[in-house]
Amino acid sequence: MKHRVAIPLDLRAELAQEARALGVDEAQLAEALAWMLANDVAFEEGEGQARRYSICSVDIEPRITHPLAQRWFARLKRLVPASFVPLYGYNLATLRDRGLRVWEQLYNIFINKIPSHTVRLAWLRLGGARIGKGSSIWRNTEVLGIENLRMGADSVIAWHCQVDARAGLIIGDHVAIASHVLIIAGSHDLAAPEFWSVSAPIRIDDYAWIASRALVGHGSHIGRGAVVTANTVVAKVVPPYKIVGGSGAKVMGERPHELNYRVGGKGLFTFLH
Repeated sequence: MKHRVAIPLDLRAELAQEARALGVDEAQLAEALAWMLANDVAFEEGEGQARRYSICSVDIEPRITHPLAQRWFARLKRLVPASFVPLYGYNLATLRDRGLRVWEQLYNIFINKIPSHTVRLAWLRLGGARIGKGSSIWRNTEVLGIENLRMGADSVIAWHCQVDARAGLIIGDHVAIASHVLIIAGSHDLAAPEFWSVSAPIRIDDYAWIASRALVGHGSHIGRGAVVTANTVVAKVVPPYKIVGGSGAKVMGERPHELNYRVGGKGLFTFLH
C-alpha cells in the first residue's frame, strides 16, 4: 500500500533531533527509517534540495510490527493537519468515516444549495469543520474532507468552488477565494501502475486572494497578502504579498504590506449567497 501524504520534515536531516525527541539513539532511528522505507510506511523521493518525504496516508499504525517505527509513525502523523484514512473493516473508525462521508455528500448534493449561511455553516461545523466568526462558504461550493477544514475569521469562499481538504486545508483570516476556484489536495502517482494517491496539506494565509478559476494544488502555501491571479495553476510556496500568475505562476508584482480590510463574506448584502 503506497497511498501517501507529504510531511514538512526531512527525515534524514532531522534524524538526530527526532531521535532525541523519541529518547533513542540516532543509529536505532536510522535503522527504523530504513525499515519504514522498505515497508511502505515512509517514502523518500528526489535528491538534494528536492528531496521530500511522505508517510502512508492510511492509518496503518496498528499493523506496524517494528516497535520504534510504530512510535515514530504515530509522532509523524501529528505533522499532518488531517485525519488519516482508517483501516477499513468492522470497527468504529470505519463506521465513523463512512458516516462523515455520507454527511459530506448530503452537504454537496443538497445543503450547499440552501440560501442560508447559518444552515450551511452549521452542517459543516457538525461534520468537524472549524470556521471562524464572520466567515462563509457560499452556495454551490463542494467541500471534501470537511473534518479537516480550518478557516479563520472574516474569510469567504465564493460560488461554485471545489474545496478539497482531505489532506488538511488551513485558511487564515480575511482570505478571499473567488468563484470557480479549485483547491485540490492530492493527485496520483504517475510512475506507478496501481494509481496510488499522493497528497499534501494546503495553507492559505491571512489576506490572501485567490482569483476566479485559479487552481491551488496540493502542497501549496499561499503567503500572507499574496494574490493568485485568475486562471493560474499554482502548486508551490508563494511568498507573502507577491502577485503570481501566468505559466508557472511567476511573480508579477507585489501588494502593499499594510493590508487592513475586511472581506465581509457574511453580511447584510450577502445573506442569500
